[in-house]
Amino acid sequence: MGFVVLIPARLASTRLPGKPLADIGGLPMVVRVAQRAALSGATQVVVAGDDPRIVQACTAHGVQALLTRSDHASGSDRLAEACELLGLDGDQVVVNVQGDEPLIDPQLIRDCAELLRRRSDCVMSTAAHPIDALADYLDPNIVKVVLDAQGLALYFSRAPIPWRRDGGSADRPSLPQKPAALRHVGLYAYRAAFLRAFPTLPPAEIEGTEALEQLRVLWHGKRIAVHVSAQAPGTGVDTPQDLQRVRALFS
Repeated sequence: MGFVVLIPARLASTRLPGKPLADIGGLPMVVRVAQRAALSGATQVVVAGDDPRIVQACTAHGVQALLTRSDHASGSDRLAEACELLGLDGDQVVVNVQGDEPLIDPQLIRDCAELLRRRSDCVMSTAAHPIDALADYLDPNIVKVVLDAQGLALYFSRAPIPWRRDGGSADRPSLPQKPAALRHVGLYAYRAAFLRAFPTLPPAEIEGTEALEQLRVLWHGKRIAVHVSAQAPGTGVDTPQDLQRVRALFS
C-alpha cells in the first residue's frame, strides 16, 4: 500500500493574509507545495482547504482539492475530516505536508511515510535534524525533540533540550554535542484511523503549556517515530519576508 499526502490550507493568516494563494513564480503557493509533494511518489496528493477560492485555484492547476469546514482548530483536525471525505482505509499511511512549504524535500516526505510503515508500534512519524547554531537551540520558536534508544520521541519542547547540566550557566549556555540537539520539522505521517481519532482525544495540559499539539499523542501513551535527516528542509513561508526570499529562489 502506498501513501497519501494531505495538505491543509487555511486562507486566514495573521502574519500573511491569503497565504495559500500567494503567487510564487506564477503559481499559488499551495499549488507549488502540491507539485513538490507529488514528486515523493505518493499515490494521491490532496489539498484540504477552508475556502472555495483555495479549491478553485487548485482545480485550475490540476491539483485535487477538498473543501473542509472553516472552524477547525488545527490542521490535523482538518485532515481528519479530509480522511472521512476521501473514505481512506484505516491502515492507509497519510502524510501531512504543511501548505506553506513550497520547497519541501520530496524525499523527506517519502522517508517519513516509509518509517511509519516499518514501525507498527507507532501511530505517527515525524522528522528532525541536528541543530548547529546556539541561537536556534535557544529560540523558543524553534521546537526541539529528544529521542529514546529506538528513535522514538521522548518529548518535544520550545525550551533548549537536552540541557547540559555542566555545560555552562543560564546566561552562558552551550550547544550540546552528544546527543546533539534536534530541531523538529513539522512534517507528520499518520495511520488514517489514528488521524481520524486524534481530534477526539482530550487535550493534554502540557500541550497547552508548550502550544505543541504533538504532545497530546505522547500524553496519551502513543508512540511517534522520528526520522533524523542530515540537514534542514527548505525554507517555509510564515512572513512577508519569507515569501520574498522564496519568490527570489523561483525567479
